Amino acid sequence: EVTINYRHGLPVITLTLPTRSERCRFTVKPMLTTVGAFLQGVQREDKGIERAEVFATDGSKVSDATLMEVLLMNDFKLVINNTAYSVSPPVKDKLSSEHATEMEDIKSLVHRLFVALHLEEHQIRKERELLQKLDHLKEELLPLEQMKARITDSADAKTSRLLWVGLALMSTQGGALAWLTWWVYSWDIMEPVTYFVTYGSAMAFYAYFVLTKKDYIYPDATDRQFLHYFYQKSKKQHFNVERYNKLKEDLAEAEESLKRLRQPLHLRLPIQEISDKD
Repeated sequence: EVTINYRHGLPVITLTLPTRSERCRFTVKPMLTTVGAFLQGVQREDKGIERAEVFATDGSKVSDATLMEVLLMNDFKLVINNTAYSVSPPVKDKLSSEHATEMEDIKSLVHRLFVALHLEEHQIRKERELLQKLDHLKEELLPLEQMKARITDSADAKTSRLLWVGLALMSTQGGALAWLTWWVYSWDIMEPVTYFVTYGSAMAFYAYFVLTKKDYIYPDATDRQFLHYFYQKSKKQHFNVERYNKLKEDLAEAEESLKRLRQPLHLRLPIQEISDKD
């Protein structure tokens, strides 16, 4: 007869050795011991055992690589030499709530000890990795930053010229209307003209709203025209805006991670919470 009992949380398999005719106990570690290792231990204990195998209840052979934890979940047959033993593992008692709580406390203590002993080493290694990543990102960004500065200067210059051209056209229009009013025609003739000029300007502003879905506000219109020139110039010079933005985001994330690493009080805080505090 083969019996299985649990002692101190580990299964103890008791069986009769065929040559010595005595009962022998084998304590196994279910999560580490395989079926093959268990059978080898039985054969080492009794040199007269020539055959030791394990079969499932349906007659299929259990692989030697199977963990004992898996084997002990169901009934099985243990064959030693020419004798087959039917084995029914008992259901392992569940840990009591108090014991489970004690185990969780022990795990938490072990985790805190591990963190206390290895945190500094981990921080140094992580800081070195972040610094290397920062250097790599800055090296990639350097030529893009230089190209972006040139494109920005060009777009800003074009936008400024457009603003000055608009001012010149408005001044010319005002001067022409004044000249026509006082030197060529009278106000009676020019009044309808100025009305339609004003109405045409209102139509132009409304057309801007229809196309952009935004009011014609001078700062917003200036920024829109700047972006138009910027992307136009970027396309001509093959400046990858998406790649530049992605590198900038990665750089900001790496700098924030380095900041969190160098401030131990911030290690467990979310990035958003740190940003709010700053």
